[in-house]
Amino acid sequence: MSRLGTLGARLYRGEVGYDFVAKRKIWYGISILITITAIVGLAVRGLNFGIEFSGGAVFTTPKTSVSAEAARKTAQDVSGHPAIVQKLGDKTLRVQVSDLTPDQSRKTQEALAKKLDVDLNKVNTDIVGPSWGDEIANKAWTGLGVFMILVVVYLAIAFEWRMALAALIALIHDLTITVGVYALVGFEVTPGTVIGLLTILGYSLYDTVVVFDGLKESAKDLTKQTRFTYSEIANRSLNGTLVRSINTTVVALLPVAGLLFIGGGFLGAGMLNDISLALFVGLAAGAYSSIFIATPLVADLKERDPQMKALTKRVRARRAADAAKAEAGGAVQDREPSDADGADDEEPEDAAAGVVSQRRQSRGRGGRPSGKRR
Repeated sequence: MSRLGTLGARLYRGEVGYDFVAKRKIWYGISILITITAIVGLAVRGLNFGIEFSGGAVFTTPKTSVSAEAARKTAQDVSGHPAIVQKLGDKTLRVQVSDLTPDQSRKTQEALAKKLDVDLNKVNTDIVGPSWGDEIANKAWTGLGVFMILVVVYLAIAFEWRMALAALIALIHDLTITVGVYALVGFEVTPGTVIGLLTILGYSLYDTVVVFDGLKESAKDLTKQTRFTYSEIANRSLNGTLVRSINTTVVALLPVAGLLFIGGGFLGAGMLNDISLALFVGLAAGAYSSIFIATPLVADLKERDPQMKALTKRVRARRAADAAKAEAGGAVQDREPSDADGADDEEPEDAAAGVVSQRRQSRGRGGRPSGKRR
């Protein structure tokens, strides 16, 4: 068995582990800091919405030798708006300009045709109105709201309301971080981004539910014993699924990293960036929130329950009693060697006499050792 597999088995059996729950204030502080940074980035820089949301025009050129930078400068100078140019695999260009009026779209099309030295009708133009983008945004918000409600209802029924609340906070945490990274990086927000955001919610929820399921099984009849508190059981359940969560996240991140860094960065397929960045950041944030946020939050909420407070008192009382017994036993053991030391303080003559007496008892008549001669 590999070292990682051995570690996973030992974590599952509780032989080793890290106390995530006890250090929850540290994780809360880190999450608050990251979330504030994401919110500030979102407020200062805002999101770079694509034409699907803001409206605009997309121009697709025929095969050309004109560089993407030259086409971008031409479209930007004529339209007066920032242009995004992508070079496609067949050496055609895709020029995207947001917030264009029909008149501006016509002038931009004519300028591109002149720059590429082709007929006007060979530059294909698709105009997207802002109303269509508003409809897409409204549907996205509606889908997100329905998803959140269904998640809370399901977790409240399958587990309990505390776990549902913790999972909801973890999901909002993941969404906020992902959207904040989009604002800081400046990537374009497209329908693919929305799809990526909804996808990462499923991955984040999966890891959280796995931990919660193990915690639910471990916490059965918890109040009938006095060995562990709820927080300690929660931490053991978290450690038991830790390696599984890490493996699942790494396996999911590898192909997404290929899309983002190789497809979008090295190969220049910019259309992959919108969905791959959302998946990459969201998967990493989801794994983090499942381990460091969701389960510690459940433990915090659960420890406020009167039954769990009483259990914690009983556990502490038992441990104090066990510690007192162990200390008393240690004191008795410390006193026994002191008596033996007193015996060593006998007079030398008495000790020697005792040795001689023992030797005589071991011999027979005539001072010879008892037994047959050989």
